[in-house]
Amino acid sequence: LEYTAGYHGIDDSGSLKIVFRFAGDQTRPQLDDPKRPNYTTVKASNNAVLESRYDPKGNVRPWDRCLYIKVVHGFLEEGDKITITFGDTSGGSPGMRLQTFCEDTFEFRVLVDPIATYTYVPIVEQPCIAITPGAPVKWRAVTATLRKPGEPFRLSIKGEDKWGNPSNTTQSTLRLQANGPVKNLPDQVSIAKDAFSVIADDLVIDAPGTYRFLVLAEDGTLLTTSNPIRIEADPLNGDLHYWGDLHGQSEETVGTNSARQYFEFARDKAFLDVISHQGNDFQITKEFWADLNNLTAEFNAPGSFITLPGYEWSGNTNLGGDRNVYYMDESHEIYRSSHALIAERDDLSSDRSTAAALFETLGTMKDDVVCFAHCGGRYADIKLAHDGHVERSIEIHSSWGTFEWILHDAFEMGYRVGIVSNSDGHKGRPGASYPGASLFGAVGGLTCLLMPDLTRQSVFDCLRKRHHYGTTGNRMFLNVALETEAPGTLYHEDPALGKADGASASSAMMGDILHLPSGEAVLKVDIAASAPIVRVDLFNGLEHLETIRPYGKDELGNRIHVVWEGAEYRGRFRQVIWNGTATVEGNEITKASPINFFNQDKTLDQPAPDQLAWQALTTGNLGGFDATLADKDAGQLHIKTPVCEINVPVSDIGYDDIAVDAGALGRRLSVVRLPDANGHTDFSFERPLTFRADGDNPIFVRITDEDGHQAWSSPIYVYR
Repeated sequence: LEYTAGYHGIDDSGSLKIVFRFAGDQTRPQLDDPKRPNYTTVKASNNAVLESRYDPKGNVRPWDRCLYIKVVHGFLEEGDKITITFGDTSGGSPGMRLQTFCEDTFEFRVLVDPIATYTYVPIVEQPCIAITPGAPVKWRAVTATLRKPGEPFRLSIKGEDKWGNPSNTTQSTLRLQANGPVKNLPDQVSIAKDAFSVIADDLVIDAPGTYRFLVLAEDGTLLTTSNPIRIEADPLNGDLHYWGDLHGQSEETVGTNSARQYFEFARDKAFLDVISHQGNDFQITKEFWADLNNLTAEFNAPGSFITLPGYEWSGNTNLGGDRNVYYMDESHEIYRSSHALIAERDDLSSDRSTAAALFETLGTMKDDVVCFAHCGGRYADIKLAHDGHVERSIEIHSSWGTFEWILHDAFEMGYRVGIVSNSDGHKGRPGASYPGASLFGAVGGLTCLLMPDLTRQSVFDCLRKRHHYGTTGNRMFLNVALETEAPGTLYHEDPALGKADGASASSAMMGDILHLPSGEAVLKVDIAASAPIVRVDLFNGLEHLETIRPYGKDELGNRIHVVWEGAEYRGRFRQVIWNGTATVEGNEITKASPINFFNQDKTLDQPAPDQLAWQALTTGNLGGFDATLADKDAGQLHIKTPVCEINVPVSDIGYDDIAVDAGALGRRLSVVRLPDANGHTDFSFERPLTFRADGDNPIFVRITDEDGHQAWSSPIYVYR
């Protein structure tokens, strides 16, 4: 990058800043070792002495990643040059990796302080490059998860490069198969070069059941299997499944790529049904708020793709913390937490500086607004502020990690909330938001909305009734229902908050509130997953009732399943470093596969026949590995991490977890034995329930599969 000084030159102690977006995850420039990766050199053409340093918080958000260059001896005249070489290979460095996600206009934004006043001026035309996808290394096949017999649906197929970017680099002919008769399913489809996907439309299945599609290469090699689709003649409550990512940002705030590209990606590359843009309010100008509302109106297409207008109220944690705000239509005002990055000051009166003040205003809008509490950089303190009329759900998972503790806060306070998962993506990939190589530690989540059709009214009705479940990005079919011995009274509005209309009922679905004066009930759970199921955990609020596995003890084999999880604390710097080793003394590891190793720079390696080594982190979510042993029972397993250790005879590893709780916020290391081949992707069971006589019984399940994905049902709230 070559900067040529203008008329004023750069005076002694003047400086340059080369700044990059917060969301960028390019490797960090280093200025000391010419042989190491990321070596960066800075030179002046007139031999002026320059001082350089890199500071990830050295400039104003969102352009906070900063290479700072100061003239410490001499000065520059007009025409003199400063040349910055990123990834200078002349001394042996292998170079520097740029960000892992695509962007048409990746900027090296240049700010200049020529007069040494520490007042920076951006150059008029900023240098930029395009970052484009690599070759596909993974294939994805996405379809609906619940439809009725004879009802048309589609199958969408794409290839992704190693960092999760949809790839348009290769022409491919793909063969399609299904595990049952599907009308209008072509034998093969082709993805043209420069195309990001191919869609098989108007597919129809007449017979009830669970179906999956196989995508094969021309030579018959299996490339991927779709998520399951359940065909039911009489779905629970008459609802179908629709998938949404209701939380993410674009470059107009702290994300990447434009807001228009954000909506296009959600519709055309992530194959979502519902989307919302949630920019930080203190960066949303009046002009951008108008633009956003124009975009949501333009992209909203009832029956095929629904957009929700809204924004992220981004107050500091001590004032209530992050909340998502969704409006029914584009007619509503934005009530910001502050004008921190907005120069305009003529609308300060509309600010709501605390979450309590926000809820007081939104509470006057009746059914036209819904809020979620979430944990991003800041976290929502729902013990400090919450309004059950407006704030219907909490976000339990996003690209920032997994946050079951915020659900625990709600239970401790007696709130009745649903569970959602979204991406909170900053990389321009809503609905398919991979963490790349940055401080984001997880794949973005998805929310499955249970509703009869695809309209804004149905979405709002679904959100207000809490009829939804959240996942860590997988599209799992999940049905959770409660059947009672004696009728109770079912509510959608919380009767604890005032007058609410109830109806007599002997059953309830996820999100419902059920007053059950007497009698017991049976919980019915039906799962069709995208990967073999490891466990289903059943909860009554804060109480863990049972771990249910779809396989028996007699199915266990030579495979062990190691999981690490948790966070350091609730705030921004929650990452837990799990770099470690596993040694099986007196045995050998014949096969090993990583779980949730999203960052391609962090790997699971096998330095010796009896040892594994890895670099890994969690941000509340889970990671780990599967390892198949040569001998089922021989030897001693030693797992060592900076957080905790496990030392156990291999013969002691069985059906139940051997676990070490490591404090902080749910830090935990565990090992359990699995079947050598776990074919249990579909699992249904029933459990009788006994309820506490006082207070709520929030009944919900959490499913975990072998791929490391999880799903949570919104609780059914039963009270005496």
